[in-house]
Amino acid sequence: MAKRYEKIAFVASAGAEAQAALKQLVDIYGNHDSNHADAVVALGGDGLMLQTLHAHMRTGKPIYGMHRGTVGFLMNEFSTHDLHARLEAARESLINPLLMRATDVHGTVHIHHAINEVALFRQTHQAARLRILIDEHERMPELIADGILVATPAGSTAYNLSAQGPIIPINAALLALTPISAFRPRRWRGALLPNTAFVVIEVLEGDKRPVAAVADHDEARDVRRVEVLSDKTISMRMLFDPGHSLEERILREQFGY
Repeated sequence: MAKRYEKIAFVASAGAEAQAALKQLVDIYGNHDSNHADAVVALGGDGLMLQTLHAHMRTGKPIYGMHRGTVGFLMNEFSTHDLHARLEAARESLINPLLMRATDVHGTVHIHHAINEVALFRQTHQAARLRILIDEHERMPELIADGILVATPAGSTAYNLSAQGPIIPINAALLALTPISAFRPRRWRGALLPNTAFVVIEVLEGDKRPVAAVADHDEARDVRRVEVLSDKTISMRMLFDPGHSLEERILREQFGY
């Protein structure tokens, strides 16, 4: 009987540990071209997982990560034993990326996808002044802060959590809108938005207080307007071992372990 994940494509980060794991696994299972593979197995840390998800964003290929890097929140434990059986038993989580449309001072439009978050940052020593609109309604006429970010459930435990944003269960139809070191309004901690929300952030005094926008690792500088929404046309498939699903990991993070 043919296995559902018979053909595996392996990718690995440049680190010695990941490269050694790549050699071990290729010797056992071979290595297929990703275009013809049934699944992609990423060996490294969360950075490699994000790169792999971006590279295969529109292919529908299931991605299974094994931890051979630094941070491994999105990865499964490493083992060379019976990988086909692990893939068969794995649980699937569907991830919709964010779509960022940023317009800069020259009128150039930068379009990028983000799996974790879209973040705006001040470019100089001066705090950013930002206006926030949700679904074309002004919700905050002025936020003075180092920046602001919009995070997906998958990204809610990354930079969003470091900025004191909420952890979101992976299957929740929500986005986190989280300020970065807010000065005014001082006590504003952000908002939870439905994942159907159309978020617009306008930069005030952009010449004096320049702002950059970053979608995961793609940056646009000197932006004047940034639009963010969840792109429902793309669903990425991540595979996790039973009992170690992304849902379970996010739940554990909420209880501090």
